[in-house]
Order: sequence, then structure tokens, then C-alpha cells
Amino acid sequence: MTSSDVYDETSIATVEDPASADVAGNAAGAAPVAAQGTLGREAAGSGPELEDEALALPDQGGQGSSHAAASRADRLRSFERGDHSTPSSKIEEWRFTPLRRFAPLFEDVAGEAAVEVTVSRPEGAAAESTLGAGEAPRGTVLVPEDLPTAIASARTEQALHLVAPKNTELAEPFRVQSVGQGAELRGHGHVVLETQESSAATFVLNHTGSAQYVQNVEMVVGDNSQMTVITLQDWDDDALHIATHHARVGRDAKLKHIAVSLGGSAVRVNTIGEFSAPGGEIEDLGLYFSDENQFLEHRLFVDHAAPNCTSNVAYKGALQGQKARSVWVGDVLIRKAAEGTNTYELNRNLVLTEGARADSVPNLEIETGEIEGAGHAAATGRFDDEQLFYLRARGIPEQEARRLVVRGFFAELIQQIDVPEIREHLFASIETELARSMN
Repeated sequence: MTSSDVYDETSIATVEDPASADVAGNAAGAAPVAAQGTLGREAAGSGPELEDEALALPDQGGQGSSHAAASRADRLRSFERGDHSTPSSKIEEWRFTPLRRFAPLFEDVAGEAAVEVTVSRPEGAAAESTLGAGEAPRGTVLVPEDLPTAIASARTEQALHLVAPKNTELAEPFRVQSVGQGAELRGHGHVVLETQESSAATFVLNHTGSAQYVQNVEMVVGDNSQMTVITLQDWDDDALHIATHHARVGRDAKLKHIAVSLGGSAVRVNTIGEFSAPGGEIEDLGLYFSDENQFLEHRLFVDHAAPNCTSNVAYKGALQGQKARSVWVGDVLIRKAAEGTNTYELNRNLVLTEGARADSVPNLEIETGEIEGAGHAAATGRFDDEQLFYLRARGIPEQEARRLVVRGFFAELIQQIDVPEIREHLFASIETELARSMN
């Protein structure tokens, strides 16, 4: 493929390899269902089928859908808040999002003491520091692509800066604990994570309590370094959270980014990873569990701008309860210069009860045919009746069989988290979630 090939949301009902959709759906008890039929109707011209609250807010400055772009690479990036239009369901980036619920985070007002942040650093790491606007490396990687990100960038006077020094491997993780101080309080944050050349470090970002919070996370992955970032959205039920995570991966460097969203009224995490030199690797993993009236959205963009780089994306979600909602959108761009690219993205959703909805949209844009491999798959399904019958036929009660299926569904991802207490916490949290629907 020498021209630019764009796979949009209308292709997900029949992914590149039709058999792969069945494999993705059948794995760990997810039986394929026609959950994406509404997207097919959109392609036919009937318009998006959105929740009642996912309506366009009044536009400011008459900019309308100025951010619409044929290619993901063409999206506007600017620190100027006035360059970004108010989010609207007419814009692809926001068309699945319940805008009225997130509306407080679109207002350009000064933040309050909404979130209390504490830092624990490993032995051998430099003390945390702060970076003002324009003070490198702040702003060298993350340039806002939307209004909330631009507001958070401008409203955060001092960004937290955590560094793994050159030629140093830190055995224990950095831990950043963000505790919301009240659902009525609004705040902004900016964190810069850096692994210098030939270093290795893990950063755990944990969010609890309640607040209205917009957060930017900037990741500078130096040449031949290894960075692992684990972000947990474990908010109380009334929290609002929008986060943008943007990484630049250097030569022969590796980034492992893990996003876990379990709490909050409405949470949206936008993860961007770009390669700046050959030999880099990005692994994006994610896990989410949406309950009644809860909205969880995860968007990813992997920008293959350098040759001989590898990326792998795998996200899994479960949903239960009326108006439980999840959105996953994965964009991968392979630029003309990115020969030798190898990339794959996968999303699986397991619907546990009636009244829940999952939207899954993988996009693959290719500008060169000189690649090692590229593919994607998405599947949304329910419990596999055959697997449940198999377990029950061996004397396992139905509720326990259902628990085993869900545990198996998530276990593959959880086992890839190298911090033991987080693995234990996630398995316990999943048990708690299941208890709500099965008891």
C-alpha cells in the first residue's frame, strides 16, 4: 500500500481478518454479538446514535468543527486556549462523549485545591522538582490538541517533574497519589515523567477521592531507556476526570503504559505515543469496568514516525448495569518514513448485564507498504453459554462459573503488571464489582 489507507469505524464489524473477530470474541468467554450495528447505520448517513446527554454544547467563537481532519496527523496542536473550539458531538474526537456531564471541565476558570498530591520516590532517585511554563522538558512533548488539555496546561503554574537519572535502574516505583478533596471542587494538574538515557523506572499514578480534575501527563523516554507508567482511575462515584498522556520514545527505548479505570462518574483518558527515532517500542495495555450510569472512555494514538519500531495495544473492558457505558478508540498511524513497522491493536468488551453499551473503534492509517505487519481487531460479547455449560457440567455453580470467566478475561492483562500490590488490588476490585451484579 503506497497511498494513505484509512480504516475508520465502519470497518470494525468486519476487521481485516474476519476470523480474528471470532477469536477475539470467543476468548475468555466473550461470545461475539452485533454490538456495532449502530456504527454501520451511521455510515449509511442516519447520523450518530448518542446518549441524550451527548449533545453539542454552544460553540464559543464560532469555530465549530475546526479540528476535523482527514488524517489523525493533521489535528491542530496549540498551547493557545483560543485556538481550540468547545467540544462538540459534531467533532469525531468527541462524538461518543457525554458532553453535558463533562461540561464543568470545559470552562476556563482557575482551579482550586481540588486534589492533594503526595509523592513517594525510590531509593537512588533525585528529589521531585517543579517546572514552570516553558521550562524544558515541560512542553517539549505534550502540546494540547483539545480545549481541556490547553486549559490544564495554562492553569497549572508548576508541573511536577520526576526523573530516573542516566544509567540508573530503579528497583522500586515512583508513586504519585492524587486524592480528590470534594466533588464540587475543580482543579488542574501537569506531571512530567522522564527516564534519561539508559535508565529504567516505573511510575504509578493513583487517583482516589472525588473532584473535577483535568490532568496532563508528559512522558519523556530517553534513548535506550525503559519507562513503565501505571495510571489508576479509582475515583469515588461522583468524580469527573479528563487526562491526556503524551509520550515521546527515543532510539531503542521502550514504553509500557497501563491504564486502569474502575471509578468515577465519567472518566476520559487520551493516550498518545510517538516514536522519535528507530528501534523504539510502545506497549499500551488497559483495563476498565463500567457500572450503572458510569462512563469510561479510552482513546489511543500511536504515531509511527520513525522506522523499525514496534507497538502493541491491548485493552479489555467489562460492563454491568443500566447505562453502563464504555468507549474505546484506537488510532495507529504509520507514516511514509516508518518502514519496518510492526503494530497490532486489540479491544475486547464483555457485557455482563442488559442495558450496558460498549463502543469500540480501531483505526489504522498506512502511508507505506514497506512494513513488517499491521492489524487490528475489536469484539464485544456476552458470556459464552458453551463455556458456562462446560464449567457447570463439572459441578461448578453458575455464579462461581461466571466469576471464573470474568477473572480469566482480565487475568492476562493483570499478570503483566509488575507491581504486586496493584495486581492484588485489581483482582480484589474485580471481585467487588462482580459481587454487585451476581449477589
